[in-house]
Amino acid sequence: MKVLALDTSNRPLTVAIVEDNQILATETTTVHQKHAEFLMPIIENLFNKCDLKPNDIDRIVVSGGPGSYTGIRIATATAKTLAFTLNKELVGISSLLALALNCETENMLVMPIFNARNNNAFTGLYKIKNGQPIVILEDCHTDFDKWIEKVKADFSGEKICLVGDYSVFLDKIKAELSNNYHTLSFDNNLPKAAKIAKYGQNLNPIKDIDTFVPRYLRLTKAESDWQKLHPEEVNQSYVQKND
Repeated sequence: MKVLALDTSNRPLTVAIVEDNQILATETTTVHQKHAEFLMPIIENLFNKCDLKPNDIDRIVVSGGPGSYTGIRIATATAKTLAFTLNKELVGISSLLALALNCETENMLVMPIFNARNNNAFTGLYKIKNGQPIVILEDCHTDFDKWIEKVKADFSGEKICLVGDYSVFLDKIKAELSNNYHTLSFDNNLPKAAKIAKYGQNLNPIKDIDTFVPRYLRLTKAESDWQKLHPEEVNQSYVQKND
């Protein structure tokens, strides 16, 4: 199976073309966030390097969030457009799970982290079972102090692998977890499209491509602003509907 995988959910942009267990081509960049400008040229360049055409692939795997609003939209829109126009299978995975794939220690707890600013984080807790991350605590957008206190209370004494953008939270992690954590080498704190592709080979494809949407895990600014102005309608959509 030939798979195109991509992740632009945060600052890194990573793309790979994989055939079964062989990486045919991959590229990762972290020096800009102009993902809309660079993503398609990178994809085209990788196809050229492999001497393949887009129609040669069998499946597209994309990290659908959480993360940057803009980055997630770029990735999901690109993946959906390619899958629909090329009539290819589409698979979406969690952007946090994509980071958890970088830890390969069996039975290890893994805490992927994206800094969501103002002491908030996108995070979750996974455990490596048979080489794959299994969800222990669901992905969430949360105040990090409350999160790490819960992890300490529920998993006291267990070793946890940190991965991702956790530097701003490191003092709090040290205070709560003491020595019960470890980190990976710096390159393993970035998502790797080749690992995303390999993981996505074994998942069931989305039946209806149109139904695939980003996993923001928090309100967009427009939704948040609307709810502040309409507190009595907090469970209603801020989008006006015409009859």
